[in-house]
This record gives sequence, structure tokens and C-alpha cells, in this order.
Amino acid sequence: MTKSWHRPSLWVAVAMAVLTLIPLAGLVFDDRVLNGEPLWLKPFKFGLSLTIYAATLSWMLSLPHKGKRWTSGLATFITVILFADVALVGIQAARGTFSHFNSVKGDPVNQVVQFMFGTSIPLMFLANIVLAIFLSVQKLGDRPTTWAIRSGLYLAILGMASGYLMVFQGKSKRSVVTDATGHDIKLHGGHAVGVPDGGPGMPVTTWSTTGGDLRIPHFFGMHGLQVLILLGLGLAALGLAERTRLRLVVVAALGYAGVFGALTWQALRGEPLVHPGPTTLASLLAVLAAVVLGVAWAFRKTGTAAPAPVRQPVPQR
Repeated sequence: MTKSWHRPSLWVAVAMAVLTLIPLAGLVFDDRVLNGEPLWLKPFKFGLSLTIYAATLSWMLSLPHKGKRWTSGLATFITVILFADVALVGIQAARGTFSHFNSVKGDPVNQVVQFMFGTSIPLMFLANIVLAIFLSVQKLGDRPTTWAIRSGLYLAILGMASGYLMVFQGKSKRSVVTDATGHDIKLHGGHAVGVPDGGPGMPVTTWSTTGGDLRIPHFFGMHGLQVLILLGLGLAALGLAERTRLRLVVVAALGYAGVFGALTWQALRGEPLVHPGPTTLASLLAVLAAVVLGVAWAFRKTGTAAPAPVRQPVPQR
């Protein structure tokens, strides 16, 4: 029931959902373009993604566990930062300029935005790690649900960590681009590998179709939490035995981590998602084969104990 959900993160999720209506309207009424994509597309994607993440934390903390004061404080801290980040991305879009990797120093607003990103994101990342560790030593419902949440949290942390790969390109990936207002902006870092940011991309996501794109593993990893939780709930709805559900959750988590690793490796090699090479295909097929074997193992019968002998009634004389 929503009444038992973690209230602060739920309200932040609602606020971000409302805030996401602004870039949605911008996509409809503002046809400006920023580095090859609609100006308001990035704040819309950020708002939608982080709204889902905040709502997931709210539901997760509704499960019985110890130390709710600590987990509540961590979740509130995390989601407030998420809300601030969505707002900052929206502010920069309204100004027609870049929110990330923007090194312009003559603009006081941009300086504040970059300082906020530089301080809040690492703190939010650390808070997620602490929350994951705290919940890893607790039971959150039955074993399949507990392991779905644990593995999902660590997959999300891997996804967040992969975002730093974009920052680490700072020295090797410096470029001067024009923002939506016609000003030249120096960018330090970026998401594309092997090609400039803003080139040909996939519909909606705008992930590069000509080179590697670090946004792919970043997105895939971060939302592993939702995928694993939904899987656990879906398996429970099917009425499968607890042991089978637990095994399937573990197999899914390991398979998800394998795909995340393959996507990260593919992006770092400058290879587009839609044109995988033999090495990438081989790695993905290996993960698929391991998952198929894992599913077969999950449904394997482990034997049942012999039924207890039925005691016959002693005839009365």
C-alpha cells in the first residue's frame, strides 16, 4: 500500500514527475537543437529516469527492515540530490546551453551548476553505496525478493560508476561546440567514444550509431534495480517454488551483470550498439548460453524427502 511507502522519496518522485512535464512541453513547443538533438530531450530523459529510481527507493524502504531511521535519511538525501540534478539540467536547457562537461568560466550560473554537479553527484553515489551495504545484511521479505533487491542495488551502483567514464575522457575528449544560443562552449569530457558527441543517433535515446556510447551501460546498469525487482515480483505472481525463484533471480542478476560488462566493453572500444562486432557478439552469446544453463539449473529437481510413514490405528478389543 502506498501509505507505507517512504514518504520523502515518494514526494520527491511526484515532484520530479511534475517537473518532467516542463521539458515534455519544451519538446512540443521549442524546436531548438543542442549538439544534434532536441534541446529539451536530455532533461526529459533525466527526469523520467530519476523519477522511476526515486519511486523504486520509496517502495523498497516500505519493506520491513531494521534501522529505518538510517535508511530513511539516506533515501531522502539521495532523492533530494536527484531532484536538484533534474532541476539543474532543466535550468541549463532553458538557458540553451550544456549541463554537463561545460567548462565556461565567465558564466556565473554555469559555474554554480558545475560546482553543484561536482559535489552532489559523488555524495549521492557514496550514499547509494552505504544504503546498498546496509540493506545487504538484512532480510527484505522472502529470499528471492531480498536477493533481487540486493543484486539490483549493486547493479545500479555499477551503472552510476560507469558514468565517471564519461568524465575520465576529459583530457582526451575536449571540443568546442555551439550551444542553442549561438555561443561557443568548451566541453571537457563526453559520452561518445571514437566519434564526436552529437553525431547520428538512435531514435529517442540518441545513442550513437557510428561509435561507442557510454550512456548505454550507464542507463542499463542504473535500471537493473527495477528489472530485478519486477522479475522477483513477477516470479512470485506465477506461484513458482521459492527455491526456483531464488535461483532464477540469481541467474538473472549474473546474466544482467554479464550484459552490462559486454556493453561497457563495447562502448569503450568505440563500437556502436547497433553494429556489434564479432567480439561483442561472442561475449553476448556466451552470457546467453550461461543464462540458459542457469535457467535449466533453476528448474532442476533436487529430490524430495521420502514421505513419512502413515501410522495405522491400533484396533480396539
